Amino acid sequence: MVDIFVAVTDWDWYDFLRTQPDIGEVNFWQPGGRTSFGALEPGELFLFKLHSPRNFIVGGGVFWYATLLPISLAWEAFGPANGALSLDQMRLRVAHYRRSAVDHREDYQIGCRILEQPFFFDEDQWLPVPPSWSPNIVTGKIFRTDQSEGQVLWQAVQERLRHMAGSGLSEKPARYGEPTLILPRLGQGVFRIAVTDAYSRRCAVTRERTLPVLEAAHIVPFAVGGEHAVSNGLLLRRDLHVLFDRGYLTVSPDHRLEVSRKIREQFENGRDYYAMHGRLIDVPLRVDQKPARIGLEWHNSKRYLG
Repeated sequence: MVDIFVAVTDWDWYDFLRTQPDIGEVNFWQPGGRTSFGALEPGELFLFKLHSPRNFIVGGGVFWYATLLPISLAWEAFGPANGALSLDQMRLRVAHYRRSAVDHREDYQIGCRILEQPFFFDEDQWLPVPPSWSPNIVTGKIFRTDQSEGQVLWQAVQERLRHMAGSGLSEKPARYGEPTLILPRLGQGVFRIAVTDAYSRRCAVTRERTLPVLEAAHIVPFAVGGEHAVSNGLLLRRDLHVLFDRGYLTVSPDHRLEVSRKIREQFENGRDYYAMHGRLIDVPLRVDQKPARIGLEWHNSKRYLG
């Protein structure tokens, strides 16, 4: 048994995203930034239902992660996958739903529900809402697949996705059979946010907490086969991220920072970085989120300049 969440959204967000080519993840944001979303487990279905009078389910995605983010970080992580062409346009849409004047300089928090493998139905495939749906619902409702409405909804979505997969789309959606968790490959946006949260929004080396200068670094770069997984990431201050990517820094398998002599040789400087040499970095508490030893060994031997 899995849960399905049917969420209410507006036409502009949906219409913008359904026209974007090869979109692999989306941020279904909430204008408020006080409470996070806890209705689904990672891998469960999250569906889009348009505002009345369009009482139809028009698409969805695989729920993967929920958090509260400054709007600037949400934009940096997901860009147009937030359902807007620019940060300014996104701010206008958030302000509309907040129903209050918002200072454009304020980096306020919004709720973020991050979905992988989004799909958008053609209009002739839109699903009517289940009979128990109430016009008073303003955010969304859970349907369980061990109950009749949830089972019917699951099968209807599955049927439409099979139809889409056979239509020659360049990005084929996941195949859905019996109700079960779906584990897609994660995208760059969710990687960045998941790493940021796993490290408690602090640089692993310096403990810096100023979010605009913190970045999620891949240990093994994605371009050479590294995954968008927290265990393949480190949260680093921006300058440390650049040096790590270029091999002037590495992290040993026992989680100590090492600083290459090449900084001094090439730039005749680096005093602040050498002061960090040998420092034990902070890592997440969860075992599955700690930097993978195999990745650190790869970086030590393949990237680090020694």
